[in-house]
Amino acid sequence: MFLALKEIKKEKLRSGLIIAMIVLISYLIFILTSLALGLAQQNTDAIRSWNVDKVVLNADANTDMRQSFLSQQQVGKLTSKEAYIGETTVVAKAKGRKQLSAVFIGLKADQFVAKNVQLTSGRRVRAGHEVVVDEAFKLAGYKLGSRVKLNADETKYTIVGFTKDAKLNIAPAVYGQLSTWRALRGMANGPVASAVVSRNADYKNGRAGTKTYTTDQIIAKLPGYQAQNTTFGMMIGFLMVISLVIIAVFLYILTMQKLPNYAVLRAQGIPSRVLVGATLSQSFILVVSGLIIGSLLAAVTALVVPAAVPMAFDIPALSGVAVALLVMAMLGALVPIKSVLSVDPVSVIGG
Repeated sequence: MFLALKEIKKEKLRSGLIIAMIVLISYLIFILTSLALGLAQQNTDAIRSWNVDKVVLNADANTDMRQSFLSQQQVGKLTSKEAYIGETTVVAKAKGRKQLSAVFIGLKADQFVAKNVQLTSGRRVRAGHEVVVDEAFKLAGYKLGSRVKLNADETKYTIVGFTKDAKLNIAPAVYGQLSTWRALRGMANGPVASAVVSRNADYKNGRAGTKTYTTDQIIAKLPGYQAQNTTFGMMIGFLMVISLVIIAVFLYILTMQKLPNYAVLRAQGIPSRVLVGATLSQSFILVVSGLIIGSLLAAVTALVVPAAVPMAFDIPALSGVAVALLVMAMLGALVPIKSVLSVDPVSVIGG
């Protein structure tokens, strides 16, 4: 370690360039990871907040709540662990306010999903003309008491509460009553809900025309969810490989430039393991320094990034990414080790 620190102190410019490169790579990967996590959360926040294990849909709905309609016969009798969900896409609009594409979620006030909606301000829905909305509406200028129209419906709905992290497929959620869901779908009679959700992990509906899914199965079938995660995963993976190659090339060049020094040390009887240890220690110090600075930049970004940007700075996940980067960098540091081990003092010094 002492030898590694001496080399870094002597070669300030080269060491600084390597650290700067690692900072840029790590910062880019941290930001991409945070963006991937943020988008994934905004796809699933609402479903996750319900804390349910099973979801019953119409068997012909292709695992899509918006396309599912369940009759009273298909639903059957519910217990306190089950609840109705009515889902449909809407466009919310109000005079002087920005139009927002949203997901309307109809609930029954006496069931657990409606009771568990976490409010950041206001109160819960008590009537058919009232709604609780995600805080994305607040960012768009809506306030408690604002009256909005949904789609072409002339009825005005009053915002009585705001809730946080209530998005589905990146669209903000609008919570209202099931009767409002039926009105928006133009179905005064007939279907009672889009889905039945249950907190019972062993729940199974079993009635004709229905199919029971786990929450993870529903999430996996959300439009664009898997493709988005796969795209970001590949981008981050490629950046990891690129970082390995770049770090390996830089360290190889540095090692080749120091071969005469290593040859002198070998001629003086310094064991190869000491030289290898110095090379690995130097790589470790440079990479950790770059990761620390990259992490600090990511932390600053987390403080200044606008709330509208879908980024989630999850410390455990980003720590895992940092460890993976460190592992990849140390693998790259193994590339020049062969040159260190095979250095011949006579040929190098003599040449």
